[in-house]
Amino acid sequence: MQSDIDPFRAIEISRLAHSLKAEGRSIIHMEFGQPSTGAPQAAIKVAHEVLDTDGLGYWESPELKQRLVRHYLDTYGVSVEPEQFILTCGASPALVLALISSFSPGERVALARPGYVAYRNSLKALHLEPVEIPCDAAMRFQLTAESLAVLDPAPDGVIIASPANPTGTILPAGELAAIAEVCRARGIRIISDEIYHGLSYVGPAHSMLEYAPEALVVNSFSKYFSMVGWRLGWLLVPKDHVHRARAFVGNLFLTAPSLSQHAGVAALDSHDELQGHVAVYTRNRELLLAALPAMGLTTIAPPDGAFYVYASIARLTDDSLEFCKRLLLETGVATAPGVDFDPDEGRRFIRFSFAVSTPEIEEAIRRLKVYFTSINTGLA
Repeated sequence: MQSDIDPFRAIEISRLAHSLKAEGRSIIHMEFGQPSTGAPQAAIKVAHEVLDTDGLGYWESPELKQRLVRHYLDTYGVSVEPEQFILTCGASPALVLALISSFSPGERVALARPGYVAYRNSLKALHLEPVEIPCDAAMRFQLTAESLAVLDPAPDGVIIASPANPTGTILPAGELAAIAEVCRARGIRIISDEIYHGLSYVGPAHSMLEYAPEALVVNSFSKYFSMVGWRLGWLLVPKDHVHRARAFVGNLFLTAPSLSQHAGVAALDSHDELQGHVAVYTRNRELLLAALPAMGLTTIAPPDGAFYVYASIARLTDDSLEFCKRLLLETGVATAPGVDFDPDEGRRFIRFSFAVSTPEIEEAIRRLKVYFTSINTGLA
């Protein structure tokens, strides 16, 4: 039986943006969660050296796994073993690996709505049943322990994301602990997507491993480490799940790129440079949060982390995809339609990524002000 999945509509916006750019239009790309910066300089230096000295075959870096062990101890106070890290070609294969090695076809996995489009579609593609929990502004657009506790029957699993995409909301330590307790009591397996860790504006994000050592954790070098195109991530699994996860990854994905693994070790030691990126995102966030309400975009999810602003356009439209297309054509600013993240309420939201440079944010704000002033005048 085939599974139908929805398209990733932000890709449609991006294609249009690139075609307009090819025609000579000035385009500001705020449709994807993609850092405008490159890999840390130390990582690039190592990559140049390795290209001259290494055959780059199938390989898993013991050094990278050991360094990740230290990262978890230093960052979260959590002790793990190197064998628990499954290195992958980014977070997307890590998510698929977590799902396919943890659940059987037909099993039910809960997730927040709004949430990252690939959660829902990966579940469908793997013949798993998404159990979407509507999370509104009163819930800070996030799952809660209470929302999981009242599901009847209990799902087999749950995907937690903190900071979340598209909203940037972070679950506080107390809520993570409460979610872990509910899942333990009800036999719900936790998959925690922590790809945006390191990108927080309200204090450090906590790992689910601090409260649920049996959780599977997805992470990547794409966001905080600014290594999108290097395709390097990891799945951290409990010890009793290592053999099963390795069987799947060996057959489905083989290994992560050798070059990227060498570079990843250096990236983990590039804290000062990476914090410089966070300082840019912090400034970009401040500029957007100051400017958008004056444009009439007053309902905004709390962007605690990541690099997104998820804003309601309900008073303007119930078709966010067409709105994003029109906005792009008239301003050159590319944004993501909320319908990607929430098939229902997302028709009335758009997502701005502020992972671009500060001058681009300033120019985007200038263009958006003109556009929304025109719309608001027409509605008056």
